[in-house]
Amino acid sequence: MHKTPLHQFHLEYHAKMVEFAGWEMPMMYTGIHDEHVQVRTSGGVFDVSHMGRVKFQGRHARRLLERLCTRRITDMEPGQCRYSLVCNERGGVRDDVLVYRFDDDDFLVVVNASNREKLLGHFEQVRAAEDLKVKIDDQTVSTAMIAVQGPRVMELVSQFSKEIPTLKRYRFAVKNLLVMKIVVSRTGYTGEDGIEAILPAGAVGMALKLILKDVDMTAAQAVIKPAGLGARDTLRLEAGMPLYGHELGEEINALSCGVDFAIAMDKHTAERGERFIGQDALESTAAAGGPPRKLVGIAIEGKRTARQGNTVVAGAREIGQVTSGCLSPTLGHAIAMAMVDRESAEAGSTVEVDTGRGRLGGRLVPLPFYKTPKKP
Repeated sequence: MHKTPLHQFHLEYHAKMVEFAGWEMPMMYTGIHDEHVQVRTSGGVFDVSHMGRVKFQGRHARRLLERLCTRRITDMEPGQCRYSLVCNERGGVRDDVLVYRFDDDDFLVVVNASNREKLLGHFEQVRAAEDLKVKIDDQTVSTAMIAVQGPRVMELVSQFSKEIPTLKRYRFAVKNLLVMKIVVSRTGYTGEDGIEAILPAGAVGMALKLILKDVDMTAAQAVIKPAGLGARDTLRLEAGMPLYGHELGEEINALSCGVDFAIAMDKHTAERGERFIGQDALESTAAAGGPPRKLVGIAIEGKRTARQGNTVVAGAREIGQVTSGCLSPTLGHAIAMAMVDRESAEAGSTVEVDTGRGRLGGRLVPLPFYKTPKKP
């Protein structure tokens, strides 16, 4: 298995390590519930170095990304991040990605660990087929990536940078820290405020000590503590964010996934040759009234959890399947996301989830389940 540059850090904090997408990663340190609450109330640091980081450089970089991504790339500004999907020809989702624009012909694309090899082949295939002048450089192994998320994170960040706390959401800056350059963004996957930092793999230990120099992460009331993949999953589920292999997939229509904002069909025009791969299929779906199924939230009565693949039932009729489920530490009851028949997706509807060992009562609710409280 691959090991991230923070592997020793995980061992020092007694993480329970597991295999994930070919990487040895921390599932948890003290416990998923504790780490979840820590991020919601103060702050947590996640190792996300397993996610792919791929550079696109050259005079056709924008043109290639316009073909690959469902969002517009040309109108991005330097220093801007944009969430997008990468679709197949059928309108299914190859992956969801984050695109960073550094300059006119200089971009970074962050992809899911489980899809990195598949996407690298796809990127190169499209580049070669259209004879585009683009250098595609996989920088995953040579860099590290950490995410620090939580309501108290920015007060910590402000101690070493006055600029970063002023960044708007989905913006980034390149900072010089001693002899290294760090790309610091504000995107997030937890529903909380915070930052992500991309930096050279060999410098991550030193950078963490500088960023967290006044933080004792072993203290009971520490502002920042390590958090693992388990808490990252429950946090993103509360925030209603889709996960590849659950709410997103090659056989799942992109218009079903609750991220229509990331699909800019009206801004990709045939006349300018900027249609993205899968656009024809998605336009046909939209013209037919939309996909047959839609992503919904289910607030479940009690603390028993639904699991991926469980059947969702309304009355005597099966209307869909659960895609993700957990006991929400923030809300105190079980929650789930599910793909259900479009005509049965109305918020407030009463449903049951068949777990195979009994049924759980619930109702359909809008996503997300949790929104960060507005600051006074």
